[in-house]
This record gives sequence, C-alpha cells and structure tokens, in this order.
Amino acid sequence: MNLLEELRALDPRDPGRWPLAMRAGSVAACFVVLTIVASYFLVWTDLNPQLQGLEDQEQQLRNEFKTKHAKATNLEVYKQQLADIEKSFGAMLRQLPSKTEVDNLLVDISQTGLAAALDQKLFQPESEVRKDFYAERPIKIRFAGSYHQFGAFVSGIAALPRIVTLHDVKITQASKTSGFDQLQMDLTAKTYRYLDDEEVAQAEADRRKAEQAAKRPAG
Repeated sequence: MNLLEELRALDPRDPGRWPLAMRAGSVAACFVVLTIVASYFLVWTDLNPQLQGLEDQEQQLRNEFKTKHAKATNLEVYKQQLADIEKSFGAMLRQLPSKTEVDNLLVDISQTGLAAALDQKLFQPESEVRKDFYAERPIKIRFAGSYHQFGAFVSGIAALPRIVTLHDVKITQASKTSGFDQLQMDLTAKTYRYLDDEEVAQAEADRRKAEQAAKRPAG
C-alpha cells in the first residue's frame, strides 16, 4: 500500500489508531500551524503600527522633498519676484517726503485747493502718527465750492508727486442762502513721510521699552 492509499484509509474520527508516523506528522503539522498563527498575533500585530508609522513618515518625507524640489526649481522666479517687489517698494518710498519736505507738501495741498477755485474754510494739520518705517500726518480740511471744483481738487491731489490720500469725505450743502451748486466738503487728507535711521532706531527702542514695562508685575 502506498502513502496515498494509507492516507485515504485513515479514519479522521479515530486518530488514536493511526500509525505512529502519521500521528507524529499530524502533531508536527498542527505545531507549525499554531506557530504561524501565534507569530501573526504576537509579532505581526506588534510590528504593524510601527510599519504604518514608517509608511506615514516616508509619505511625509516624500511630500517635503516635492515641496523643496519645487522651491529649488522656481528659485530664480522667486528671486525675480523679490527684485520686482524691492523695486516697487523703492519707487513708493521715493514718493514719501523726508521730514524737511513735509511743510512744502502741506503748502502744495493747500495750493491745490486754491487752484481749483475752492473757498478754504479749514486747513488744520494734526500730530504725526508713527508706524514701522513711516509716519502719517492727518490734515482736517473744509472747502466750499461746486462738484466740478471738488473734482478738480481731487484730480490735483492725485497728480502730486508725493503720496496723499483722502479719507472721511463728506459733502453737504453749504447753507440755505447759498446757491444750489454751493456745497461744503469736509475731509481728512493724510500725508506720509519715511522715518530716518535715527527715528527708526528710537521707535524700536521705545517699542522694546513698552514691552518690558508690560511684562513687569503690577504693584
């Protein structure tokens, strides 16, 4: 009887009557299966989270590589954009007057109103408000005139070589006894000037002093 016939002749319900070799082989097979199952649950389940973490880390590194590669590829484009921004900033900075030129700019604003044939009722420069690298100075202005004259004034302000912005514009009828086209315009004009190096350094020192004072405990 060959091996195949012997296997067919075995009664699976009575393994105790199997030949010794068959019983030993069955025990060995069961041991192998149990070992594989135990390895899966005891080893694979412990290593699986680590494997998942490594896969996530690999994906993150791939994404970082793609981002850095894109930046490196577009480096020259970024440099050109930075140069364009610096050029534009420099052009805007040249439109800001220095400290000694502000008074002349105030005169130019007032003269622009007179050139538009407006009746100047109020021209009141206020205190400067300092920002990071520049200072703005608001000017309260009141004119009397017509819509056409107001338009000429606004166009004249836009044509000035220095930056002047108009805010809080309000137009009302000048008075009940005035003509229909006699109007009053109230507005705030803002001029800007750049701070020199000494003023920037002083502003930075004042900012640090204020931060230190805020950190001190009260009392």
